[in-house]
Amino acid sequence: MMKWLHIMASSAWFYRFSGQAIPWLMSAFIVLLLIGLYGGLVTAPADYQQGDAFRIIYIHVPAAWMSLFIYCVMAMYAVIALVWRIKLAEVLLISSAPIGAAFTFLALVTGSLWGKPMWGTWWSWDARLTSELLLLFLYWGVMGLYAAIEDKRTASKAVSVLTLVGVVNIPIIHYSVSWWNTLHQGPSITMTDKPTMPMEMLMPLLVMAVAFKIFYGLSLLIRARAELVEREPQSRWLKAVIEENNDE
Repeated sequence: MMKWLHIMASSAWFYRFSGQAIPWLMSAFIVLLLIGLYGGLVTAPADYQQGDAFRIIYIHVPAAWMSLFIYCVMAMYAVIALVWRIKLAEVLLISSAPIGAAFTFLALVTGSLWGKPMWGTWWSWDARLTSELLLLFLYWGVMGLYAAIEDKRTASKAVSVLTLVGVVNIPIIHYSVSWWNTLHQGPSITMTDKPTMPMEMLMPLLVMAVAFKIFYGLSLLIRARAELVEREPQSRWLKAVIEENNDE
């Protein structure tokens, strides 16, 4: 098991694997994105209360899900980096941060656009919105701390600790609508209860959620490859990969 993990954590293996996976992920993302957008914007019926304004849900909700999901993945990488000192985990952690920040920013912007016609205001300092904004600051903090420390191994240790400290905000975001009285509506989809959305509205939402996850994987591989090259420009494995590509 450990031997397999060390092979998977190899920079050379990851670089070759990611190069092969990127075209497939790109194709899957484009197909699912088109299907999801068509289902959400064209075939799904208008909401009986919100009309067509509800359709922003197909961007807002998957983006919000991804903002939490990516931070949890970063926390996993942080544990691996601190306990086993695997360099690839450090690279994947810091490469995830800008993607998570982008999804969080998208969730906040689309939420604001949705909130204006529904609540009559662009912003409200309720628990869900405030904790989501704090999540964006955490992403920015990880990125800023990593950029501020010249030695990247030291920087990786520092951002791993910061990431784990910030995990406390994830359950606050998730349960905020249950713990406090907020403007934000409760979840339409849970693990234990039947979805409150009709299937013709729900299916495009799930397709968009999968598309966003594939986009995260795609973006992560691209950013991690660039980070590896920046960290190890003179490494033997990189020279070997370049020679292999030249031979082809």
